[in-house]
Parts: sequence; structure tokens; C-alpha cells
Amino acid sequence: MSANLKYLSLGILVFQTTSLVLTMRYSRTLKEEGPRYLSSTAVVVAELLKIMACILLVYKESKCSLRALNRVLHDEILNKPMETLKLAIPSGIYTLQNNLLYVALSNLDAATYQVTYQLKILTTALFSVSMLSKKLGVYQWLSLVILMTGVAFVQWPSDSQLDSKELSAGSQFVGLMAVLTACFSSGFAGVYFEKILKETKQSVWIRNIQLGFFGSIFGLMGVYIYDGELVSKNGFFQGYNRLTWIVVVLQALGGLVIAAVIKYADNILKGFATSLSIILSTLISYFWLQDFVPTSPYCSMQDWAGQVQWFIPVILTL
Repeated sequence: MSANLKYLSLGILVFQTTSLVLTMRYSRTLKEEGPRYLSSTAVVVAELLKIMACILLVYKESKCSLRALNRVLHDEILNKPMETLKLAIPSGIYTLQNNLLYVALSNLDAATYQVTYQLKILTTALFSVSMLSKKLGVYQWLSLVILMTGVAFVQWPSDSQLDSKELSAGSQFVGLMAVLTACFSSGFAGVYFEKILKETKQSVWIRNIQLGFFGSIFGLMGVYIYDGELVSKNGFFQGYNRLTWIVVVLQALGGLVIAAVIKYADNILKGFATSLSIILSTLISYFWLQDFVPTSPYCSMQDWAGQVQWFIPVILTL
């Protein structure tokens, strides 16, 4: 049973990662009449959906008893305000990161985004060393440097890109800065969240509810500050369609899938699943979205970075 859950969670992770990147990219570059949906509101809706899903999971763990559910939420959240407040820091960073991903995929093709975003492995390792006092050996640091070099080559423009117009809409520089900032925020928030989980015995679903609560608050603040005028003019759900809701649901599903993978699988298989997602995103971005033309540096470095990405979780466990 546990083996089935392991491979099921990994399969869902590959599907979720690939689908989210491609649908988000497509939704942000699709030209339609009327206003485009606001990424800030999509982040808020995704957080609310994640809270609802986690409450249902806690309800199931409580043997489908509303009284037991109420007692668990009251004891673990309301009666432990300091423990709950600890989640405000990673929640705010995750909210920023989710907004940055929309910016990145509005300006980068899905394939380049996927490879560049793997720099979060490097930032996660750096924050793990500084915050969790983990020690990395020479080969581990060397693998991280190789990964960084591979991503740098992916971003290096070819002669054809310099002489022709870019297929991707928007500014590549803006997208690159957004994804790099998201890498640092992802690394810090992930390690901080890991530290909290190791210091307490609370359920992962309870922690996700706490994250979603603060994420909704920070998200609503972002909506008011940056898109308040547009919301008052065209409404909170302006530009929403079926594709938008698919993106929101996939984003909400992401946190739950990662928690399931951590519970039933391991980091080695997680790295392999993410590498498979990069390959799928590249193929679909080229053949379906047609917003990406692979160059020889990209192909060679994608293979290099992909192999290193799969290898890093292995050596980090040595």
C-alpha cells in the first residue's frame, strides 16, 4: 500500500508541476478580449482552496467527526498563537514567490523557466548550511556549482536569438529577475518551514492551514496595494475563465502534493520526478505552445543540469 502511495504521489507531482507551468504560461500569454485576470487575486484564491483541502484532510484524520475537527483546530491553532505566528514569515515569502512565478511565466517560455527555477536547489543548500547547520562535502558543492553553470548557459543568448525577435512575449530580463528572486525566496522559506516542522510534532496539514491563513492575508494586502483600482473597477474575478480556474487549482494542489511526496517518497525520487517534468515541459513548450526554440547550448546544458539535479539529492543524503 505504501509503495502504491509513493508512486502515485510522484506521478501526481510530475503532472502537477508540468501542468502548472504550461497552463500558467499559456494563460498569461493568451490574447483575449477584455481584461486579463489578476495574478494577485489568483494567489489568494489558491491559498483559500488549499485551506479548504487541508481542513477536509484533517476532518478525514479526525474520523469524519465535526466535533473532533473543531477540537483539533482549536487546540493546535487557536490555543498555540506563538506556534501559529511562526508560520507568518514563510507564508509571506511563499505569497511573494507565487506572485513572482506569474511574472516569470509572463516573460519566459516554460522550458527556460523550468530549468532556471532549478537554482532553488542551490539556494536551498546554502540556507540549509546556514540555518540547519548541515555540512556539505567537496563533491556536493561541486555538483551545485555545475548546476549553476548549466543554468547560466541556458540563459546565454545564441546568435539566432540576437538576430531575430524573441518568440516569448514580454521582457526576458524581467522574467529572469523574477525567477531568480523566487529561487532565493523558495530556498529560505523551504528551509525555515523544514526547521519548524522538525521542532514541533504538529500535522503537516495543520501547518498548511496556518500557512494558507497568513498567505491569504498577505495576498489580500497585495491585491489592495497593487491592484486595488482594477478590482474596484472590474471586480475581484475579472478575466477569470475555465483556464484560470485550472491554474488556481493546480497551484493550490502543489503544496499538498509536496507534503504527500515528503511523507510517502523521498528527495531522490522527488528530484527524478522534477527532472522528468522539465523534459515534458520542454517538449510541450516547443510542440504545443510553440514559444520556445531549443538551441544547442540549451539542449546540452539542459541534459547536464537535469542529470546533476537528479544526482544532487543522492549526494546530499550521503
